[in-house]
Amino acid sequence: AASLICPAETELMNVPRLRDVDSALKILRHLGCKAEQRGRELYINSSGVSENKIPHALMLEMRSSVIFMGALLARCGEARLSLPGGCQLGKRPIDIHISALRQMGAEIEEDGSNIYCRAKKLRGCELSLTFPSVGATENIMLAASAAEGLTVINGAAREPEIQALAEYMRSMGCSIWGDG
Repeated sequence: AASLICPAETELMNVPRLRDVDSALKILRHLGCKAEQRGRELYINSSGVSENKIPHALMLEMRSSVIFMGALLARCGEARLSLPGGCQLGKRPIDIHISALRQMGAEIEEDGSNIYCRAKKLRGCELSLTFPSVGATENIMLAASAAEGLTVINGAAREPEIQALAEYMRSMGCSIWGDG
């Protein structure tokens, strides 16, 4: 999802062949990216993004599809998607994601399982997460890449995937630092 935030080519190495990877590539292709996996390497060119809506069927394929919300807000200023699917390991609501993005200036409408987000201008702010959600932290980081001003995430997740996302975003020119 992070490959969406700027129109560029991305090459990711040592990526396992997983259903979630295939699902993410389908979403990227639907949005207008060129995206393919060759062996354990992913090649993504996001310069051709032409869509901001992810069909319900693609959203249902994986739980982490919700992080496309922050990436699309950053790139397109709007995102149309539905509640994510994927693994059913108990309740995993996205209220933390939605609350944080609203605090950053996004207008979010929910209609059943459909979510429509738009932001003329995202703004940095200080956020305090009620739970250190990996997905919410990722969504905030992605949206913050296009926000005006500084974004501070108190109670952010600190898992290795957050560190990897921060490194990737730094390689694209984003200023990210933290104590975790």
